[in-house]
Amino acid sequence: MRLDLPNYEVLAIRYATNPRQRITDNFLGGDPHDGPMPLDYFVWLIRGNGRVLLIDTGFDAAMAERRHRVHLACPGETLRRIGVAPETIEDIVITHLHYDHCGNHALFPAARYHLQDREMAYATGRCMTCAPLRAPIDSEDVVAMVRKVFDNRVVFHDGTSELMPGVWLHRLGGHTPGLQIVRVRTRRGWVVLASDASHFYANMEGERSFPLVYNVGDMIEGFRTAYALADGRSNVIPGHDPLVMRRYPPYSQDLAELVVRLDAAPVPAD
Repeated sequence: MRLDLPNYEVLAIRYATNPRQRITDNFLGGDPHDGPMPLDYFVWLIRGNGRVLLIDTGFDAAMAERRHRVHLACPGETLRRIGVAPETIEDIVITHLHYDHCGNHALFPAARYHLQDREMAYATGRCMTCAPLRAPIDSEDVVAMVRKVFDNRVVFHDGTSELMPGVWLHRLGGHTPGLQIVRVRTRRGWVVLASDASHFYANMEGERSFPLVYNVGDMIEGFRTAYALADGRSNVIPGHDPLVMRRYPPYSQDLAELVVRLDAAPVPAD
């Protein structure tokens, strides 16, 4: 292990929720113990060593209304409250091109977007003639990303890349063919921001696929890869689990419902 790597601050920023989600909605094949299992929506911020990196961009209030989600706060406004002006962010990782990860196009005019080759091919190719695969993708989001390509604002990656010292991108596939996760060095070791490689802790802990999946085998293998990349299983952060907000300390008391610190040790269980 390199000892000269910086340790980064890592924040989970909650911006929306779906309180109507059920247990059977979250596991391929359903679940015999049905009941409420709400789903939260996050973007993530990595900060340190003179750099700021945003992971995903979320969706806005208009999209929340269209998709029947509860919009809690604009990610851009929450970023300002923690001292980051959205218009100054220079690098954004898009884990995949589903609507809840790549909206809010106008908030980040200075940013370069980091995307896997396979994800752009997926979102602009023949898979989008398949209604179930197309359903979580918004055509305007894809068109906006294509425009960024022509504006020379997209950096394409093929597999594994070191984005900056102590921050790596890893393509896993599974949920979508080009889904990528982020491995980041923190004061508590390597943390993996899994995004939708695992929606909930329960998906990866039980090796049970989320129903919205391009390749089940790749998703299951992705659970194992994410664990292998982190310093302990508790250092893998799922993409939509409300438990994240309870397992990690708040960034500040006034933002306790919106921002938690993933670089800090988990809160002791009750």
